[in-house]
Amino acid sequence: MPAKKKSAARPLRIAVVGTGGVAQRNYLPYLASQPDMTFACWNRTAKKADAAAKEFGGEACPTLEALIAWKPTAVLVLTAETARYAVGTKILQLGAKKVFFEKPLVAMNGQSRVTEDDFAKGRELLALAAKNKCETAMVFNYRFFEQSIAAKKIIAERKFGQVINITGQVHYACWSHCIDLVYWLAGEVKEISALTGPSERQGDRVDPARDVAAAFVTTGGAAGTIIGTAGMKWQHPLYELTFTFENGRLHLRDLDGTLEILDGAKQQIETVSFVRDTSRWANYDESFRKAIGAYLQSLRDGTPPPVPGLDGLRELQFEAALKRSVKEQRPVNLAQEFPL
Repeated sequence: MPAKKKSAARPLRIAVVGTGGVAQRNYLPYLASQPDMTFACWNRTAKKADAAAKEFGGEACPTLEALIAWKPTAVLVLTAETARYAVGTKILQLGAKKVFFEKPLVAMNGQSRVTEDDFAKGRELLALAAKNKCETAMVFNYRFFEQSIAAKKIIAERKFGQVINITGQVHYACWSHCIDLVYWLAGEVKEISALTGPSERQGDRVDPARDVAAAFVTTGGAAGTIIGTAGMKWQHPLYELTFTFENGRLHLRDLDGTLEILDGAKQQIETVSFVRDTSRWANYDESFRKAIGAYLQSLRDGTPPPVPGLDGLRELQFEAALKRSVKEQRPVNLAQEFPL
């Protein structure tokens, strides 16, 4: 008997909720380039959804009900963070089974003004998803920068030992991403104590906000500090993170920066630099393509998403604990006061 031909994988059907700037720059062009995929979109302003569908070759749906009735493989929630809770709740209530969220998971007043209530709403979203047996995922594309990938690999392969301290200086435009990188590279945060500056700084491409300085300890026993600010100039490095281990140190800098490696076992300093023929923004766009591509591949393979939705809630847990510490002028235990 002739061997049976393997059936072709089913095409992915991707629903896009929100067709604003981030969708048009970083998501829709990539989706349109995938040969095994069709997409449909919805936007609060129907004309924007119609225009996006026409430009990128998808289908526009007049309502969220129609979008979910289209039976997507997964739903990408790309609305403004201020609308993400309401839209995400509606999508889950309509029966979506796989939902991918832009970051932060919830931020009702904007990403530079996350509150304790945002954490509560994020936890409600994930609880509803679990109740409805819906798998959730996050973007957190900074994990897909080349320096981040290299740092993760070094931690896994070299005998650096335990993380002993972390330091960071971060523009608020990168804030939630860098909190996520701390968790991803150094483990969960156990306790935090924070202060804010006396006045707001006018943000460059972010809302005005007070500086914040936070000291924290991880569940693994590392001590850390991180400063968030709207006051850094846009032409400066937008973030710097240093992870010191028992036998080494890693320093990550900016969207296209050099990774510096201090290796105690080798007794040498190394640098990993990346090609300089592209701008930091080209590197930023590429990190989106990698993040989206990794998520789509997990859908094809039937494997867990590379960044689960729970990681978005952990980021909000850190911010909620920070805000409570500032308000009540005391250390806050994250697991006890903001359980996931």
